[in-house]
Amino acid sequence: MQVGVFIPIGNNGWLISETAPQYMPSFELNKTIVQKAERYGLDFALSMIKLRGFGGKTEFWEHNLESFTLMAGLAAVTEKIKVFATVATLTIPPAIVARMASTIDSIAPGRFGINLVTGWQKAEYSQMGLWPGEQHYTDRYNYLAEYATVLKGLLETGVSDFKGKYFSMDDCRVSPHPKETKLICAGSSDEGLAFTAQYADYSFALGKGTNTPTAFASVNKRLEAAAAKTGRDVASFILFMVIADETDEKALAKWQKYRDGADQQALAWLTNQAAPNAAAGATTNTAQLAAPESAVNLNMGTLVGSYESIARMLDEIAEVPGTGGVLLTFDDFVQGIDDFGTKIQPLMKSRK
Repeated sequence: MQVGVFIPIGNNGWLISETAPQYMPSFELNKTIVQKAERYGLDFALSMIKLRGFGGKTEFWEHNLESFTLMAGLAAVTEKIKVFATVATLTIPPAIVARMASTIDSIAPGRFGINLVTGWQKAEYSQMGLWPGEQHYTDRYNYLAEYATVLKGLLETGVSDFKGKYFSMDDCRVSPHPKETKLICAGSSDEGLAFTAQYADYSFALGKGTNTPTAFASVNKRLEAAAAKTGRDVASFILFMVIADETDEKALAKWQKYRDGADQQALAWLTNQAAPNAAAGATTNTAQLAAPESAVNLNMGTLVGSYESIARMLDEIAEVPGTGGVLLTFDDFVQGIDDFGTKIQPLMKSRK
């Protein structure tokens, strides 16, 4: 099973809590994390893109780096680990993204990939006059399909003459063009999985619950069904937060501390911003991340326990059919990567 790290490009990582570690994003922080990940043999690092946060007492995600420039810098200071950047497709034309990918590929040949997101938080785009209107919630994957068609054409051949509703290319050219750039989509709605099965190489989905490592299995089955219609082989990678300590009791105490300190103002903003997109269906990522059960870490699957317990649960994840790997976040990223590399990974059967 492959293992990747979802690096903290925004302040405070993925814990919306006043009692969680408080920190700003920086190149130095992310360089430390990714170089450690490479040293411990992790397979990839992925950064998100966020253009506006949720406010609150912690100013959650109000402070963010930019994904492509960050990953270009990290590509230059690593040698083996794969690096994936995220593009907010409403903000950058696909031809420019193809040229940026070509540039990063020249820094790290064969190690760069792109995560495509449609955009769900209206405030990110309306602040720049780029929000296309409420119809985007229902039409976003039609837009993304055209975007991916143009991008894939330029990445694979260096030329696009695509004509569609949203994009019109006229002998558009990008040279040099990388031939091995992988595409990712994180949509878990039926529409999102259908898009991934048609255009992407990997699917990213949220794990579910606390210490229920295989609860995501239905997403894999839905992806398998979608891929059967396209005849393509698409692996699923599942996002989990790891909160580990020497004993289960110590780890659970940390998790409870973070939950007790939840930034309620930021969570209210999250719920408000996610509501229109979540209304599109119960299977959307935003329906899950804004649910009240454990929004303190955006309701991602959470593995809490001793180093031995975390290793056991990760091995359970690896056994779910269709799982290509996991994408991990940590409450304390620097310590978390060290603990994973020295105390958890050596106990995993799926990583031997």
